[in-house]
Amino acid sequence: MARKVLVVEDEKDIAHLVELHLRDLGCEVTLAHDGRVGLDRALAERFDLIVLDLMIPGMDGLDVCRNLRARPPYVPILMLTAKSTELDRVLGLEVGADDYLTKPFSIRELIARVKALFRRVDALAAQNINDEQQVLHAGDLVIDVERRKVTLRGKPVELTAKEFALLLQFARHPGKVYTRSQLLDLVWNYSHDGYEHTVNSHINRLRAKIEHDPAHPDYIRTVWGVGYKFAELNDLARD
Repeated sequence: MARKVLVVEDEKDIAHLVELHLRDLGCEVTLAHDGRVGLDRALAERFDLIVLDLMIPGMDGLDVCRNLRARPPYVPILMLTAKSTELDRVLGLEVGADDYLTKPFSIRELIARVKALFRRVDALAAQNINDEQQVLHAGDLVIDVERRKVTLRGKPVELTAKEFALLLQFARHPGKVYTRSQLLDLVWNYSHDGYEHTVNSHINRLRAKIEHDPAHPDYIRTVWGVGYKFAELNDLARD
């Protein structure tokens, strides 16, 4: 079955160029030239990938991304931006983009990024099949993998898609120490140096939601000089 891709790009020449090469990959492509229109299409249909320009009329790419990440289902987002400052790249990753490309970009690089995101989606889909009906318990924390729901002492915890993915990565491997670079690669599928603060900010927000005292966390613990780890389940039972 052909993968469905939504391209939200107001520069029509770029949009049609991206469309042409995605069709060469066998993708079924839908175009939108306005952020609000693109958001409406993304919410009305199920897509396998969204290629999203940062600077678009109607609603900018960051707001489109925020709206998509505020509700299921999770769709990978490749953000396009004419801006090259670190702040713009970080903002895109912070609001939930899976990867980004700075204009002007080569078609070869675009296709490589798209293929990498498709591989990641396939890997997650295979993993989810194995995880059906799986519920993880860690102290007072319960993670329903299939329903993507988290409760703490019986009360629901509202997490963003990335926060859930980060928590799940930790909870599946209690006691395993991760560097920030490893987490960036595993959760964001993004291995470039210099963006470890994206991990830090997500961990701080996650701690604020699940820890009784975020300054002295029980679940996500800092390993000084290395990174972070999820508490051993036996330790949580004793705490």
